[in-house]
Amino acid sequence: MYPRKLAKSTKNTQCDLLKQQLDMGENCWYYNARAFVSTVSSFITTIVKEAVVPMIYTVTLNPALDKTVEIPNLALDTVNRITKMRTDPGGKGINVSKVIAKLGGTSKAIGILAGNSGKAIQDALDSEGLAHNFRFVPGETRTNLKVIDPENHTNTDINEPGIEVDAPELTALLYDLLKELKRGDIVVLAGSLPKGAPKDTYYTWVESCKKAGAKVFLDADGELLAEGLKAAPYLVKPNNDELSRMMGRELKTLDELADAGQALIRRGIEHVVVSMGGRGALYLRKDSVIYAPALKVKVGSTVGAGDSVVAALAYAEAEGLSEENTVRLSIATGAANVMCSGTQAAERSQIEELLPLVTFQHL
Repeated sequence: MYPRKLAKSTKNTQCDLLKQQLDMGENCWYYNARAFVSTVSSFITTIVKEAVVPMIYTVTLNPALDKTVEIPNLALDTVNRITKMRTDPGGKGINVSKVIAKLGGTSKAIGILAGNSGKAIQDALDSEGLAHNFRFVPGETRTNLKVIDPENHTNTDINEPGIEVDAPELTALLYDLLKELKRGDIVVLAGSLPKGAPKDTYYTWVESCKKAGAKVFLDADGELLAEGLKAAPYLVKPNNDELSRMMGRELKTLDELADAGQALIRRGIEHVVVSMGGRGALYLRKDSVIYAPALKVKVGSTVGAGDSVVAALAYAEAEGLSEENTVRLSIATGAANVMCSGTQAAERSQIEELLPLVTFQHL
């Protein structure tokens, strides 16, 4: 890993503290030596940590402003009354960044935004203290409606298609990312593509980021996933339905899903995580298959649950966690976020409460 610039808030806070103590003059050395040494030590520790921990970049090429509403006893062909509503910056990569921040990690969200909705997303990320680098294009970023029926325990997504973005804009954004990447950094490519994007966009991005020395995590579906797989990303996270479609047959049992996952491993992908909703997840490496059942929790919203698992996987990779601790963290993070409303990210304390409840077995 290479040294990188300190996050602005961390840098400013500790530099200001050092300056205040230095401005105290000789008294700082005679009467506050211990405090001064402690501040310098903390400052150096922060620099060292920034130098060795990889940076995580999340890519959202088709973001959205997520509007989540609750409608008890949702019914068709009649008037429905909303009882609760919240709005969050959304899109799979953005969701990943929000969860990474709650876990205590650092990431930078990049992507394409447009219009007032795009400005609202940018402002929301600023208010949450999340680093970002978005390109603005003509049009209006989509708004996605998430309808929760607490009485019938259903979650309904109504997603807009999004703006049209041409290939040159995507290429310019890719070059912006490649200028920042260092060997060992992590790039998370997640979600759908905007209208006008070439179908092989994820292949191009995976290939380019790998050449720059980054580990690429891919979370996509259908043709986008198939194209990205051709470049052999470091990690993929299909769900059981996506993996079934990829294999051209329904995969029901753990053995069937594990065999399909191992087929991807043989194509050069190092990690395959198959999420199965309420059944849990499979974690596959070349010589390892782990199954972890899902935790039973009160469901607030399943929207973004898969994104929270990807966030935990990226965070664990950046922090160098063991395979077993990665499994624990991702299952607990997914469960904690299911308990939240909309695409709101769970607090670290909620995740830590669930960690001791996670179980898994090697298959």
